[in-house]
Amino acid sequence: MTAVTGELRRRERAHWRGRLRRTLLATLLAAAVVLPLSAAARPRIPAPPPAALPARLTPATLATAYEANREDAAEAARMAAAHGDTARAAVDRALASPSRRLLRFDARGDGQVTEVFGDLTHATRVAVLVPGSDTTLDTYARFRTMAVSLYRRLTREAPGDPRTAVIAWLGYRTPATISTTVLTPGRAGRAAPQLRGFIRELRTLTAPGPATVALLCHSYGTVVCARAAPTLTGLGVTDIALVGSPGTGADSAADLHTSARVWAGRGASDWIAEVPHLRADLFGTTVGFGTDPVSPAFGARVFAAGPGGHSDYFSPGSASLANLARIALGETTEVTRA
Repeated sequence: MTAVTGELRRRERAHWRGRLRRTLLATLLAAAVVLPLSAAARPRIPAPPPAALPARLTPATLATAYEANREDAAEAARMAAAHGDTARAAVDRALASPSRRLLRFDARGDGQVTEVFGDLTHATRVAVLVPGSDTTLDTYARFRTMAVSLYRRLTREAPGDPRTAVIAWLGYRTPATISTTVLTPGRAGRAAPQLRGFIRELRTLTAPGPATVALLCHSYGTVVCARAAPTLTGLGVTDIALVGSPGTGADSAADLHTSARVWAGRGASDWIAEVPHLRADLFGTTVGFGTDPVSPAFGARVFAAGPGGHSDYFSPGSASLANLARIALGETTEVTRA
């Protein structure tokens, strides 16, 4: 019986490895056709360099930073409009609105932006959202909607309490969904130090002392958070939530080497469940991200995420949003488990 079971497991692993290879080859073919065409169709948009900010941001200089980044966004809108790219100009113009609180803004290339919701200066808890693939300045509105939805839920949970802030952190170059980079940890490896640097900077931006931080990571963003996790000890990160994850590159939550609580959730209709949860070396590159974070083998705290799909984790009224809000607030005993 043991020999039969071992043979079945060997065949199952061989099946999934073959599927992973086929997925990679299909992606390579799609990338070879789609990416050159899209690059040819979308020339680089001229943009100003990022605004000059104080070397060390503090609560006293936040308003100055917000204003400088809004002015930079307004200049980026003018340059994009002059170039004839009305879509990018509209995105930049919206970010230049007086109501926006931009900690960081860079309109060059795919673009990066870090936006604050709430009163960061007086926050005692901060939820940082880390996005997945295909999140750029052009698609930022979709990511921002997630952050706004979470912030509204938090303010509903604690009405009149100004001590919780939400940050949408598009601080790295995300991979395209149809690309070879989305199957490998390369972008995540480059993003992890940037995320750590940002979390470290947050400690100087709240008064009277550093806030506690919950990292809420979506899709490929879970790979970024996992790469950063071992370096975040001592920086106030109490919780890391992985939603819609293809895997993290780690075999288990313990392998993240973090003092934070590690959570995982997946909606019942999320297509990411069909991604092979394996890791293999192909063509000299590591492909795939290993153990499924919602599996018992990974060892995360699995929470109920409801019936939603890959883009529904922050939908108003959803079970996943309710649980992510509880995690952000530190109300961990109230989180409903899957």
